[in-house]
Amino acid sequence: MSITLKSPDEIEKMRVAGLLAAEVLDYITPFVKPGVTTGELDKLCHDYMVDIQGCIPAPLDYAPSGYKPYPKSICTSVNHQVCHGVPGEKQLKNGDIVNLDITTIKAGYHGDTSRMFHVGEASIQAKRLCEVTFECLWLGIAQVRAGAHLGDIGNAIQRHAEKSGFSVVREFCGHGIGAKFHEDPQVVHYGKAGTGVKLEANMIFTIEPMINAGKAAIRELADGWTIVTKDHSLSAQWEHTILVTETGYEVLTLSDGTRKPPEWIKSCS
Repeated sequence: MSITLKSPDEIEKMRVAGLLAAEVLDYITPFVKPGVTTGELDKLCHDYMVDIQGCIPAPLDYAPSGYKPYPKSICTSVNHQVCHGVPGEKQLKNGDIVNLDITTIKAGYHGDTSRMFHVGEASIQAKRLCEVTFECLWLGIAQVRAGAHLGDIGNAIQRHAEKSGFSVVREFCGHGIGAKFHEDPQVVHYGKAGTGVKLEANMIFTIEPMINAGKAAIRELADGWTIVTKDHSLSAQWEHTILVTETGYEVLTLSDGTRKPPEWIKSCS
C-alpha cells in the first residue's frame, strides 16, 4: 500500500476541486423533481462543470482495469441502486430517492462528493434510511484525526447502521484521492476500532457509506457498472472528501448548499 501525503499546494488544489464538486450538487438540486430523467440531470451537470466551472467531469470515459469506459459525467443511483448508476432515459417519479455522485478534476486534482435527494414526497422508510446514512457519514468523519485508525471510521459507521436495523455494503468503499481518482488507502465502512492503517496529517480520502434497508448483498447489472441490492431493498449513500489534520479533519467538499452535520455528532469531533 502506497499512501501519498499531500503537500500544501496539493491540498489547496483539492480544496478548489472539492468546492467545485459540491457546487455542482447545489446547482442541480432544484432540477431533481418528478418527471426529470437521469440523463437530463447528467447533461445539466456536465454542461455546468465544463462550460461554467471550467473543470473536467472525472467519471466520463473513466475505465479502471476490468471495466469498459463509463459513458456519462455523473452517477445517478435510484432507489435500490447502490452506486454507479448510469444516467439514461429513466424518469424520476414522486417517492423515489436518488444519489447524485459528482467528481470534478481541476488543475489535475479531484474533488468527490455525493448527496441523497428525495423526489417529491418519499416514504417514511426511505427518509429514515437517507437520514441514518447521513448520520453514518458524519459519525465516520468525526473519528478522523492524526493517530486514529481507519478501523475507527468503519466501526462507527457499522455500529450506527446495524443498530438502526440496516446493513452496510462490504464490496465498495471510500478511497484515497488526489491527482488520481482512486488511490490508497481503501476506507471500508465496517470493522473494528483501533485496527487498520494509522491516519497521518495530510492524508486525503473519501468516506462514502452505502447503507441498505434490507440485506447487504449486491449484484451488478448488465451495463457493467450499476450496482443494485440483491433483495431489491432501498439503498442510500452520502460522501465527502476528507483531509486529515493533526487535531481532526477538514471536509474539502463543502459549499453554501451543503447540509450541516447533525449537532449531536458535531460535538463528537
